[in-house]
Amino acid sequence: MGTFLDARTSVNSNRPGFPGTPLSSSPELFGIIGLQTQNVPNPIVILHGSIGILGDIGDVVTIEIVRGATYAPQNVIYRIENVVSESTDTQLTNFVAADINAPAAPETIYSSYVSGISTSVRNGPESFVGMASTP
Repeated sequence: MGTFLDARTSVNSNRPGFPGTPLSSSPELFGIIGLQTQNVPNPIVILHGSIGILGDIGDVVTIEIVRGATYAPQNVIYRIENVVSESTDTQLTNFVAADINAPAAPETIYSSYVSGISTSVRNGPESFVGMASTP
């Protein structure tokens, strides 16, 4: 049985209507956390979150989770695409990912990014949560 190491939360918006930022084709940060992984080799890291999008039906939204503080395609550990299916209300996209190959380090940083078509708007809420444990 594993041992709990750390849990962190990043809440960029706790309500609909904020930040109200149009999406970009380039990934934009919406959450970042640093988990104290205490130099444990191959910690088990579970990541999850939500982001609300208001857009036109058919708009594609991409969510990516990166190991590290800056976006680098080679460090993407999770990617999901979602299609807007409702144009009058905020559509909430939830995601769950795991990093089972995390390196041993005192702290492991994870960041979450969103990109898509500029007719879609980040309408909140936006949250990113992580938990680390020993194998």
